[in-house]
Amino acid sequence: MSTTLIIILVTVAISVWGWNDPAVMDRWIMNPYQISRRGQYYRLLTSGFLHADWGHLFFNMLSLYFFGGFVEMVFGALFPGSGAIYLIGFYLIGILVSDIPSFLKHRYDPGYNSLGASGGVSAIIFAGIMFRPLADICLYFAFCIPGFIFGLLYIAYSYYESRRGRGYVNHDAHLYGALFGILFMVVIYPPVIPQFFEQIANWRLF
Repeated sequence: MSTTLIIILVTVAISVWGWNDPAVMDRWIMNPYQISRRGQYYRLLTSGFLHADWGHLFFNMLSLYFFGGFVEMVFGALFPGSGAIYLIGFYLIGILVSDIPSFLKHRYDPGYNSLGASGGVSAIIFAGIMFRPLADICLYFAFCIPGFIFGLLYIAYSYYESRRGRGYVNHDAHLYGALFGILFMVVIYPPVIPQFFEQIANWRLF
């Protein structure tokens, strides 16, 4: 069984547990006020294994499934024998890093909550884009665009919505998870930068 699939199964199990046990949901959700006031920093991580509903869970885990397998292979090639450890560490740190801006922004708001694996999943997606920027990403299984174009649109949209500060989606987690994914791959494998731009240079619209 792949490490990616294990992460998915664990996330599904914990999400379902949270839906059936409000005490778990209340204790593990990312509430910046509780983190700041009571030092419950574990919430920055545990919230990444909780989801609001089946739709939220399905979308995140489907994205993780499609991109996680490839990133797992990349780590396996870069770090033979330790690829699984790097993938797990990368994913968990992605969740943590993506939650920090929301924690700092809302640490005085007791009513703010956030949950979901979006930050870690965004890190995985953008790590994959760095190595395969021309691979198509299909939205709603119909409209497909190259990964690097999707990435630019995704970051721009997340930044815009974050500045607006409306709705219930944590766009900060999406944005900083994506940026973390890019930075991490650049740090551990600097040649990814020239390889990325070389591939883009060969792209043609028609």
